[in-house]
Amino acid sequence: MGRRYTIRGGSVVRPDGVDIGDLTIEDGAISGIGGAGSGGRGEDLDAEGCWVLPGLIDLHCDAIEKEVEPRPNTLFPMEMAFLQFERKLAGHGITTMLHSLSLGVGLSLRGEHLVGEMIELIASMRRERAMIRHGVHLRYEVSHLTGFELARRLLDDGLLDYLSLMDHAPGQGQYHRPGAFERYVMKNQGVSADEVAAIVEELQTRRSRVDWNKLKALTAQARAAGIAVASHDDDTVEAVRRSLEFGATVSEFPLNLETARFAFERGMGVCVGAPNIVRGGSHGGNLKASDAVRVGVADLLCSDYHPASLLHAIFGLEAEGVPLPHAVNMASRNPAIALGRAAEIGSLEIGKRADVLVVAKIRGIPVVRYTIVDGTVVYAARDIG
Repeated sequence: MGRRYTIRGGSVVRPDGVDIGDLTIEDGAISGIGGAGSGGRGEDLDAEGCWVLPGLIDLHCDAIEKEVEPRPNTLFPMEMAFLQFERKLAGHGITTMLHSLSLGVGLSLRGEHLVGEMIELIASMRRERAMIRHGVHLRYEVSHLTGFELARRLLDDGLLDYLSLMDHAPGQGQYHRPGAFERYVMKNQGVSADEVAAIVEELQTRRSRVDWNKLKALTAQARAAGIAVASHDDDTVEAVRRSLEFGATVSEFPLNLETARFAFERGMGVCVGAPNIVRGGSHGGNLKASDAVRVGVADLLCSDYHPASLLHAIFGLEAEGVPLPHAVNMASRNPAIALGRAAEIGSLEIGKRADVLVVAKIRGIPVVRYTIVDGTVVYAARDIG
């Protein structure tokens, strides 16, 4: 703290417009925007020809799972994976990452023991040191009958920042097509056809025993602690209604436009995936995210499984005619609002914490030149742009 930076000559993207000028940071906060900086002692960062954006806030990204287990049944030390991943995130312009950790089928990093270990590691890094802001998005599989006590303990201990309910049973949500679940599990978990058949049988049995009242109690506990609740892969109006009964305020990855519109019109934030925008569509043949943005029924953007996509999707939306401030808000200000942290982070406004990016373009591709978190430069690529 105490350092002063003046980011000079960039296109500063505010929540409602873009200005060419300077942005000044003092004592970890934004102290001036627009016009010429006020001078004085401090360090100048050249942003001429670049965009100056708020740091990106990623509500949903499970890429940490692949960092720990890049191949099926091949685990790397968690601390090593986390520290190296953090550096990648800073380079992608993500200054607040909610690591999406799943309590689900007891395979890989989604079993209770390993999920708990990773959450404890994230908590220790937050206390001791961190390049960026880290949080935990707990994805709770509704058919995971043994995970309630762990989830409740994590809430009691203040270790969660966001909670979503998933239903990945075969025939539900993104796996509604015959064989979709089996193909996914065999590919990603390295199991045989016989093993996946046993998993399917187990999931179907578990789902028939789900205690929906216990799930409502869990989401009520989260809301009482000020933690937002999200639904996942809503595919029908009825699914959205059920999510609202659980107190969900965000609908993640609705599978079709009708569902997205229904959720949005009932006041839910609608979150779409940046990879969907970058690739031009859903890999599963579901809703094209840019269509939902274009008709105004999606207002949140996350990286899902590919952190580099978040910044690229912002500029991809701009290329499709979405005003740049609006696209930026989807990955910064709006997620901050969803988390209840908009007074502190999420936009370039005087008095807010200085989470700031300087972004150049190489061959038309946005590339981070500087990442600043809480007023400290944590990433610099001075030879870019």
